[in-house]
Amino acid sequence: MNTQSIKGNWNELKGKLKQKYADLTDDDLLYTEGKEDELYGKLQQKLGKTKDEVKKEIDSL
Repeated sequence: MNTQSIKGNWNELKGKLKQKYADLTDDDLLYTEGKEDELYGKLQQKLGKTKDEVKKEIDSL
């Protein structure tokens, strides 16, 4: 999934991630333009997955 797709669908993706991983908070999922790597890092730490695994998880939603 590219950055443009993430930006366009982020609210929907946030909801799906929060349903699947109840311990994620709005702060964990805060999307700030230009800070994609920081977001992936937060998700990696919270979910205990690699960056590639996090990207695949988002793509699967």
